[in-house]
Amino acid sequence: MSASASMSRRSFLAGSAAAGSLVLMHPFSARASVNQAHLRIMETTDLHVHVLPYDYYADKPNDTMGLARTASIIDAIRAEATNSILVDNGDFLQGNPMGDYIAYERGMREGDVHPVIKGMNTLGYDCSTLGNHEFNYGLDFMFKVLAGANFPFVCANLTKGDLAANGRDDDLFLKPYVILDRMVKDGSGKELPIRVGLIGFVPPQIMSWDSKHLTGKAMTRDIVRAAEAWVPQMREEGADIVVALSHSGVGPAQYAENLENASLLLAGVEGIDAIVTGHSHLDFPGPKFEGIEGVDNARGTIGGKPAVMGGFWGSHLGLIDLLLERDGQSWVVVNATSEARPIFKRVERQTEPLVESKAEVEVAVREDHEATLKYVRTAVGKTSAPLHSYFALVADDPSVQIVSQAQIWYITDMLKDGEYRDLPVLSAAAPFKAGGRGGPDYYTDVPAGDVAIKNVADLYLYPNTVQAVLVSGADVKEWLEMSAGIFNQVEPGKADQPLLDPSFPSYNFDVIDGMTYRIDLSQPPKYSSKGELLNADASRIVDLQFNGEAIDPAQKFIVATNNYRAGGGGNFPGIGPDKVVFAAPDTNRDVIVRYIVEQGTINPTADANWAFKQLPHTSVLFETGPKGAEFVSSIKGVAIESAGEGQEGFALYRITL
Repeated sequence: MSASASMSRRSFLAGSAAAGSLVLMHPFSARASVNQAHLRIMETTDLHVHVLPYDYYADKPNDTMGLARTASIIDAIRAEATNSILVDNGDFLQGNPMGDYIAYERGMREGDVHPVIKGMNTLGYDCSTLGNHEFNYGLDFMFKVLAGANFPFVCANLTKGDLAANGRDDDLFLKPYVILDRMVKDGSGKELPIRVGLIGFVPPQIMSWDSKHLTGKAMTRDIVRAAEAWVPQMREEGADIVVALSHSGVGPAQYAENLENASLLLAGVEGIDAIVTGHSHLDFPGPKFEGIEGVDNARGTIGGKPAVMGGFWGSHLGLIDLLLERDGQSWVVVNATSEARPIFKRVERQTEPLVESKAEVEVAVREDHEATLKYVRTAVGKTSAPLHSYFALVADDPSVQIVSQAQIWYITDMLKDGEYRDLPVLSAAAPFKAGGRGGPDYYTDVPAGDVAIKNVADLYLYPNTVQAVLVSGADVKEWLEMSAGIFNQVEPGKADQPLLDPSFPSYNFDVIDGMTYRIDLSQPPKYSSKGELLNADASRIVDLQFNGEAIDPAQKFIVATNNYRAGGGGNFPGIGPDKVVFAAPDTNRDVIVRYIVEQGTINPTADANWAFKQLPHTSVLFETGPKGAEFVSSIKGVAIESAGEGQEGFALYRITL
């Protein structure tokens, strides 16, 4: 059989809408004439095991998430179009405690179907690609999960070994693409054959992010180069329409090899008609894409091709509508629209669901849900003070503090008998839940008292493993300069300036514990959010001290961190695999659990080891979750006051520097 593995011929035509429901047909369905057809591409992306509208960290329902909610509108959306397909764009396997429970506690036994696959199987997906988080639990686990799906997976740039001279000769783990042989109904009601090709791509950075699972077992090819190799073959095999399933953000307009976010360049590959994107946890078309080179937010195109990004956790269903015209024996795209359709809305700072859950999905995962709840409610110790991250981006923070305490405790013990036993151990940790793209409720919030597994998973979202790097004092300075890029430059003497750069992710805001320092916001950032050198002479990190004395640039330190950062994740200057001196078999979460168990009762109170440098008559504004009001008076090292309501449900605060 050829690489296309053509799927059996069947009609796209969906069943009628539920009795009594009003079906609003898409304009393309109404406009299609003889030899014209309307094809709708529906996309989910970045589900991260959010099958149900339930937040296992908070242990309560949540109307902003869940494939069960997204599923409830799929039937109606199918009914709006005469012909449709449903695809997933990856990152479905890891991301909440249900994923960890299946991977670490229950495992995948013979014949098991993973709960996220159970949910997807009920919806009739046509195809999926892989995201970077599919590899977090290892290749064996991933392939056991994929085996339970009733639909194919494609990935054109993941190889079993060295890259071939010609991309078409790569020895791939999965089929690079599939070609669906279907029938579509044109404007006159006549059914005609069509061949739709679906090709998938994963970020090449998985080789760094999950090196412990992939080194010696896999390789990745550049996304654009893989497309250039395989798309012509899809056309040769008769694909009328080619849709790229790109688990990759939009990215730059200029080519560089192995870009993480390459969808804009992918759109330039001849033969691709449309792109479904993801990875960035955004919704396209949408306001966050205004003014980006190569992106037409109004038309819903990337590089001139129709495209969509369907949010994350099931928050949206991505829709691309194509008006096709028969050109001899083939089809061409003559018009297109795109939309990211949400499952909820915000009304007066409150979340209101736009749909209810689909019962079939809920029933499919009920037992897994109940088992996950039992798992996450298991207590492992106590905390003497609340653990929260509402102010983690503006002051030393208890949720980051406890992670660092656990990492230093673990690495000190691991290295106590080796060659690095006499070196000081620092810790780098970042706030993972700090609002931003996750919304005004996306914060760690654990009250004083019992600490359960769900709380530890809330503190540390990802199944990273602990690693230690050997660095110099100068390296530490540059590490912090990179982290300080999350802040905008401010003008001394000016009031109420925006503090945070929204393009800088909170998981790259590392706080280094074990030393003290201040951040001078009057200085420009030295590095961009992508690690590019912007201002070589800038120095935001001032008064950097170890044991009360100015840091020696030549002094050696051990820094406890995770495999993502140690492997080069975030492009931090001077940090990479060559600096790793210890790679633990344990996850950061497991280390935190062990630390809490040994301590019995933890004291997570932040020690205010960092603060902003004073700037007279200067103030800045930032947003956080409204529940932060309960903790603002306890924040050390910074003067914070309420400044009213923010946007989209956030609360606005002022810092006087």
